Amino acid sequence: MTRRATDNTKAIDAFLAAKAEIDTMLERLAVLSADHFETSPDEIHWGHVGTLNHYRDRLRQISDAAFKEGEHAE
Repeated sequence: MTRRATDNTKAIDAFLAAKAEIDTMLERLAVLSADHFETSPDEIHWGHVGTLNHYRDRLRQISDAAFKEGEHAE
């Protein structure tokens, strides 16, 4: 019995589309971070700190999963 080669063209296309979307998000976040998240030092208050901590925590979850660190460590 012979096996037919699996055509994974659709999976590759979906993977590359997701990667492109991630790359775009990372580029936008880098620009926003370079601009101090559009906040001047004189305007910073605890609400900004809370928002930035929320962003950081979500990014840490993604980073830990990607690099198998934190709660995702093996």
